[in-house]
Amino acid sequence: MNEQYNSIAIIGAGAWGTALCQIARRAGRDVVLWAREPEVAEAVNRTHENAAFLPGVVLDAGVRATSILEEAAAADALVLAIPAQFLRGVAEALAPAVGPRTPVTICAKGIERDTCLLMSEVVAQALSGRPMAALSGPTFAAEVANGRPTAVTLAADDTRVGAALVEALGTPAFRPYQSSDVAGTLIGGAVKNVIAIACGIAEGREMGENARAALITRGLAEMTRLAVKKGGKAETMVGLSGLGDLTLTCTSRQSRNYSLGRALGEGRLLAEILAERNSVAEGVESAASVVGLAVKIGIEVPIAQAVDAVLNRGESIDDQIGALLSRPFRAEG
Repeated sequence: MNEQYNSIAIIGAGAWGTALCQIARRAGRDVVLWAREPEVAEAVNRTHENAAFLPGVVLDAGVRATSILEEAAAADALVLAIPAQFLRGVAEALAPAVGPRTPVTICAKGIERDTCLLMSEVVAQALSGRPMAALSGPTFAAEVANGRPTAVTLAADDTRVGAALVEALGTPAFRPYQSSDVAGTLIGGAVKNVIAIACGIAEGREMGENARAALITRGLAEMTRLAVKKGGKAETMVGLSGLGDLTLTCTSRQSRNYSLGRALGEGRLLAEILAERNSVAEGVESAASVVGLAVKIGIEVPIAQAVDAVLNRGESIDDQIGALLSRPFRAEG
């Protein structure tokens, strides 16, 4: 018997979670949006807008918001649009209320900092036994919310669950491509944020388009090495959740991570940049965990290491650029 998911709960009312509400409603699903802040839930219900995190987008009147996790957990399927470093806490809070067959789709693009675990490993610990999927790809929330054409990867270990989730969320303008590579899909989404910061720094330092192209290409190599060592597939890295997301995030000033890197490259302080934002640039936290994971499994990620050194160890941008440019010549393969 095929699975059907007629009601969808979006857990997390940031820009991406709010955009996903629009997607699920356009696909004909009943939608509930969980917001950590009661005032955000109240405002969404009253004004049909999430002015705090996705201003200017009028939400479908069928979107209902709540700040009570148990209400959201009653849906047929859960979509976790929580920043990576907060995912464990929310998943653990959900656990008592989530049914054993309720699928959980991870949208966070990061690696847990303290443990260097992938988001799928975190959710497997917090929500043990539930069917799991990952949704990732080249997406800017405002474009998705406004119905602009978008394609993503939707990966699930259980192909039947994956097919049902594609059916539940897919529309002509939002096209999920099914995959079975959860690990590869999640690694692409996490590492590309770190590479985007590097590309932004390169622009801020006026290093030119050649440098950015080199960072994207060698960053893709780092993503691929990490994915394959963690059991992912190399071909996933040249798909939507790999090269697709990497290209978007490393070339547009709309990207939180790219714009943060650009500001750093122009000489601004990280604390100052972060203080101006109410949105999360996942690459800031993920840089350390990407490097930690790479060390743990024995692979080289020199671009990620350089970004981590700048963000978390107080190293000079120019020193790290010099170190990258001084690396020994090697074969490309």
